Amino acid sequence: MAKIIFTEPDGARREIDAPIGTTVMEAAVQNQVRGIVALCGGACACATCHVYVGQAWLAKVGPREEMEEGMIEAAWEPRENSRLSCQIHVTAELDGLEVTVPTQQGG
Repeated sequence: MAKIIFTEPDGARREIDAPIGTTVMEAAVQNQVRGIVALCGGACACATCHVYVGQAWLAKVGPREEMEEGMIEAAWEPRENSRLSCQIHVTAELDGLEVTVPTQQGG
């Protein structure tokens, strides 16, 4: 398990234990994190699981791949640290990962 710290749209912080090998989106959905809609179920086709990754974690989560890059353009208020949580796979190295859920999803 790895601890993922979500800051929900209202500012509430939630610490979730996420199984290694799942995605940040799956952990969010299973734990009813507010603001993660995940309409496409993790297929990288909707940008409704958009999160902002804490600056200290950007190198550890790695860069966006081409398909994700295209979907981020459809996200609400994308930033340099925007990621789709369905594309972040939970590893032991991500224990303590901090992400912020935007105040809304979609473009």
